[in-house]
Amino acid sequence: MLELKNISAGYNGVKVIDNINICFEKGTITSVIGKNGCGKTTLLKTIGNLLKPLSGNIFLDGKSIFDMPNDHIAKRISFLPQSRRVPNVSVYDLVMYGRFPYMQFFRIPKKIDKMIVEDAMERTGIIRYKDRNIQELSGGEQQKVYIAMIIAQNTDVILLDEPTTYLDINHQFEILEIIKGLKEIGKTVIMVLHDLNSAFSYSDKICLMEKGEIVIYDTPQVVFESKEVNRVFKVDCEEVYLKSKMRKQYIFSL
Repeated sequence: MLELKNISAGYNGVKVIDNINICFEKGTITSVIGKNGCGKTTLLKTIGNLLKPLSGNIFLDGKSIFDMPNDHIAKRISFLPQSRRVPNVSVYDLVMYGRFPYMQFFRIPKKIDKMIVEDAMERTGIIRYKDRNIQELSGGEQQKVYIAMIIAQNTDVILLDEPTTYLDINHQFEILEIIKGLKEIGKTVIMVLHDLNSAFSYSDKICLMEKGEIVIYDTPQVVFESKEVNRVFKVDCEEVYLKSKMRKQYIFSL
């Protein structure tokens, strides 16, 4: 379990998020939603130990992450940012980056590292690209390579900042299905999403933020019934039942 207690964080001493108290259960997907500038990315960076909080503490299985060595944290929590430079390397080599926390100083992969990398590429459907330069791939294919790298890192907690942004609809659904598969193998996934439909359809919990604070954190059904999403985003939301999928769907409109 990952728990944040009284977390405040920001930049140059200025708070962006304040008084954050939240628990993320093992084997669940949480989508963090909110208007631009509300602190979603700051929250992820703080959880990922990329940004030191101004106050408060973060506990992983009851132990403060701030008492853990950086290499230990890298084996427990992984973070995929929205923006990054695409390196001039092969797909296989980039996915292997995910194994770096487990390697010795010279970073020579062992048999187990190679097996885990192969499995990560199989899971994400990119094994056929393993010898291609990642710069030659489409945006959706590149994103699957980065997801494979995160899978290869094999952490308990996976942080994803807008993993479907700028992708076409097919690649969006492919990425979301891969993320759903991570939950099924016991990973705790916390992701920032702008697409409210996807957030409500693929998440066990919704964390709605406004002005650096959590407005509501609960199941999609409870968040829908609260009408807080309608208020924050100034949208209307309807609930429909899809017989073919045997599940509820939430539709947002102006």
